Amino acid sequence: MQPGQGQPQEWRIGARRAVIVHAARDVAVTLELAAGQDVALLSAPGAAAYLGVAGFAALLAPHGALGLGILDAADAPGHALAALRAGFACVVLAPHVAAFPALAGLAQGMGARLLPSAPPALDLARVDLRKPQGRKHLARWLDLA
Repeated sequence: MQPGQGQPQEWRIGARRAVIVHAARDVAVTLELAAGQDVALLSAPGAAAYLGVAGFAALLAPHGALGLGILDAADAPGHALAALRAGFACVVLAPHVAAFPALAGLAQGMGARLLPSAPPALDLARVDLRKPQGRKHLARWLDLA
């Protein structure tokens, strides 16, 4: 199996390092450096509203990384539901949303997980992956250096 392919059987967010990806290059470099290590590819906060489920999936799918993606739906339960239906195994939804308990149960029944907050993550918008020091910074975050 290629790195990033398939749905993980168990989402142990604390056990995997998360990075916030904004572009296909972020995904490619992260997967290249991780080389099969446990990594989560997180959208920017609230990205479901402006990027959409399909937009975030389009960043991940060419790399076979949909199963590593965590889409942040902020306080939009419709986007969270759409992400679950699209095959994301993990979605962030604000816990104050009235539909959170019902969606959490639905996610569990689908073998997915609804998170009340995003895991700690390195935001790659602040890292220049074209430069060696940017790649080193990412490698350190991933515990590879």
